[in-house]
Amino acid sequence: MLTHSLKTILAATLLAGSIGSVTLQAQTNYEPTKENLQARKEFSDSRFGIFLHWGIYSTFAQGEWYMQNVPLNRDEYAKAADAFYPHRFDAEKWVSAIKAAGAKYICFTTRHHDGFSLWDTRQSDYNIMHTPYGKDVVRQLADACHRQGIKLHLYYSHIDWTRDDYPTGRTGHGTGKDPKKANWASYYQFMNAQLTELLTNYGEIGAIWFDGHWDHDKDSVPFDWQLPEQYELIHRLQPACLVGNNHHITPYPGEDIQIFERDVPGENKAGLSGQAIGRLPLETCQTMNGMWGYKVADQNYKSTTELIRLLVRTAAKGANLLLNVGPQPNGELPATALARMKEMGEWLEQNGQAIYRTEAGGIQMGDSLVSTRRGQVLYLHVLDPNLTEIDVNVPARIREITNLATGEKMQYMFRRNRLTMPVSVPEDCPDFIIKVEL
Repeated sequence: MLTHSLKTILAATLLAGSIGSVTLQAQTNYEPTKENLQARKEFSDSRFGIFLHWGIYSTFAQGEWYMQNVPLNRDEYAKAADAFYPHRFDAEKWVSAIKAAGAKYICFTTRHHDGFSLWDTRQSDYNIMHTPYGKDVVRQLADACHRQGIKLHLYYSHIDWTRDDYPTGRTGHGTGKDPKKANWASYYQFMNAQLTELLTNYGEIGAIWFDGHWDHDKDSVPFDWQLPEQYELIHRLQPACLVGNNHHITPYPGEDIQIFERDVPGENKAGLSGQAIGRLPLETCQTMNGMWGYKVADQNYKSTTELIRLLVRTAAKGANLLLNVGPQPNGELPATALARMKEMGEWLEQNGQAIYRTEAGGIQMGDSLVSTRRGQVLYLHVLDPNLTEIDVNVPARIREITNLATGEKMQYMFRRNRLTMPVSVPEDCPDFIIKVEL
């Protein structure tokens, strides 16, 4: 039986020749490299990725915050590791299904707030190698991604509900941690040693996706996460690797993408994304059902139409959609999630030109119509099936307008940069796309 004793938790042996012997430098005057700028462009061009929240919390089938929500003592919770045996996990099948969905990258939770690591880390024995499964999940996924030509992004939590040395914020209470043993220097060293492993041993990594900064957003004295130094470490190890942080505020120097949680940029309907839209590449993360991690009772999946429209509205803001799936404890992706992904892939196969490699179109009629643009082609996306007429400003001369699905020319009137035209949306059409050549 795997126990999560204090000795186990704090068994953080630094990588030989890694972060322990390196003086980290702040990246306050961050200038991205040529490789990084190219990676940013490729990221923006991709427009669609799949998020995977998976860990020993899946064995409880109650979502990724189960330890916090109960709460559970860390030693009792850690017993789940001894039952974690995802015998049906097949990285090649995962990646194949995600590619078929039309997604261009995967973001995988290497270590969530419960502190359990899904790779063969030398910094703690609280990891996948000390389970009945005993195989490096990150290794398998990285190899499959590299073989199949899909980018791999790695989620890494800044907080830990189990380690004593992490200074507890507004979460993680009731888990048995000793707050008197908080030691930020120790914890920071541990994190950077783990990041060094991930960026050294698993080939090219597209991005590091941080989470947890909000755990100290109510501190009376602002908490110093030492982000510039950590970001510098990442960019030194892999200059093209993008850094994103789900902190819900304006990006810090050293970050390469701006993240919006559960909202299309600029909407903030969920109350987590009130920050101003900046100039970095944008990404919005959203769940396919209700939870991030697997919850057996959570069958409230968004319809394929809802998901397609979410993707379209996100692209119309010049942002990527990172759509989450919570794998089952046996290692399989849920059947409903696979069905949704397949249907999205089929739609993108036909309509991808209006999504991939596009930018915000700048034309909108409330929630009824949004737009994307690729060069001299403007795509008008009619999302309201009851809309019968388009009346918008188009600040450029129009050459031709066609129905993207059929290629047929459409009737319109264009006078003084004002486009008016009738539309008839087919029944059960998630997105009626009009191609406007300028």
